[in-house]
Amino acid sequence: MTEIICITTYPPRECGIATFSDDLIHAIETKFACSFTIKVCALASSSEQHIYNDQVKYILDTSKANEYNNIADRINEDSEVKMVLIQHEFGLYAEHKEAFLAFVHCIKKPVLIVFHTVLPHPSLTQKKYLIRLIDGCSAVIVMTQTSAGILEGDYGIEKEKINIIPHGTHLVSHKDKKKLKAKYNVTGRRILSTFGLLSPGKSIETTLEALPAIIKKNPNVLFLIIGKTHPTIIKQVGETYRNMLQNKIIELGITHSVRFVNLYLELPILLEYLQLTDVYLFTSDDPNQAVSGTFVYALSCGCPIIATPIPHALELLKDNSGLIFDFNNSTQLAEATNRLLGNEKLRSKMRIAGLQKTAATAWENTAIAYAHLFNKVLEKEQSLIYSLPPISIAHIKRMSRSFGMIQFSKGNRPDIKTGYTLDDNVRALMALCHVYVRTKDPSCEKYIKKYLTFIRYCQQPDGSFLNYVDKQLAFTTQNAEINLEDSNARAIYALGYFISLRGKFPDVWTEDATEIIEQTFDMIMKMKSPRSIAYIIKGLY
Repeated sequence: MTEIICITTYPPRECGIATFSDDLIHAIETKFACSFTIKVCALASSSEQHIYNDQVKYILDTSKANEYNNIADRINEDSEVKMVLIQHEFGLYAEHKEAFLAFVHCIKKPVLIVFHTVLPHPSLTQKKYLIRLIDGCSAVIVMTQTSAGILEGDYGIEKEKINIIPHGTHLVSHKDKKKLKAKYNVTGRRILSTFGLLSPGKSIETTLEALPAIIKKNPNVLFLIIGKTHPTIIKQVGETYRNMLQNKIIELGITHSVRFVNLYLELPILLEYLQLTDVYLFTSDDPNQAVSGTFVYALSCGCPIIATPIPHALELLKDNSGLIFDFNNSTQLAEATNRLLGNEKLRSKMRIAGLQKTAATAWENTAIAYAHLFNKVLEKEQSLIYSLPPISIAHIKRMSRSFGMIQFSKGNRPDIKTGYTLDDNVRALMALCHVYVRTKDPSCEKYIKKYLTFIRYCQQPDGSFLNYVDKQLAFTTQNAEINLEDSNARAIYALGYFISLRGKFPDVWTEDATEIIEQTFDMIMKMKSPRSIAYIIKGLY
């Protein structure tokens, strides 16, 4: 087992990097439980002291310069630690920059550093400092192509040292938007939302200034401002920024159209708020902000997004996945919001495009990219050992109504308009038979019977099967337009597999399956497709 120390802010500290690290560590340890264990060196300071769980092995007080040397010595002497992963944001180490630089160079284990911000067009001092910092690292991780380009072009960092691993996203089990709106008392409202720890850099006032023009065309709109004020801002100036926003809301006469959710929400609740959102607004006014966790959370929940042109947004929202507006431009924001609220088709298109993009950046896939990099840096030749997730048939059950398995879904919700197919039901039959044999889960039985009944329904007098059934249970014209050899052959394969499990299900089911397959014998001889013939051989064998 390879132990890695991750130097980062960490919950219960409330900040974006703490959340990022928590998600990343959980993903790596879940996916590679037999390969890696991640321990944390939590970043603290004179103003940020917390009680941590057992994940935290060390605490580094960044307000004390000598603490850097102490922690470096402890890491070097710790024989269990094989690698160090540093989460870097300039503000985290600003109090003692030179001590942090020396710390990185003092560590005798391989060091990987994750840059959450990469400053373009650096001053000579900034450039020299970052180059020296990277010289002490075995590899650099950034989350966007833009950041990689800046490191290579503006800092002269060799391309081979730079690794692009996108910010992870949650795979969200989507819920019904109408029910969520009812749950949170926003039924009948068009929801705009933004979330994150509140600070002036969020530029929430840009949305407030856009709202009168939005309300004029969409009087039922409600803007949700989700999140507490950033703890650092609270310590420095209190609730000055939130108070300014509240005064502006009154001044603009939009109190009925704005709601603060002044909480640091647990993840499940946050994801529900994002799922009930009609349009998500990202209004950061920092052009140097490389990535945003809030932004990708919204994308993973299927939110159509309007965003300012930070690099992350420009990369993820290209190809009509969202709309971009200029920093602090409330007129452009109002126009873009009205455009989206007035075009359900466009919102749906953006939602699907966004979900397709975030699938590739699911935390599970991000964990795989990190694990491969760990092995590369450690020069480990053995293959990664993946931890398989527990088998879940929840979605198969959700897709299976009284008549059979529905053909398509919208997200994770069955779309009955798409009807049914023989193909899907024979696959479901085989899948649940496998699960039943392995787990003896009695809940599988009623679904297996349902799929057998569907197969019988699709069989024709000549023994062949039709594939397409609409929601009214009528066979569609597609059956005459598309070659059905593969569908027929899969049905025979599934029936043969089911019959091979004789004794595990009621005899009458097995007899029915046998009768169905025997009626196909004349039709089988007409098959020409090699793949279809292969399926039939597997079924009959």
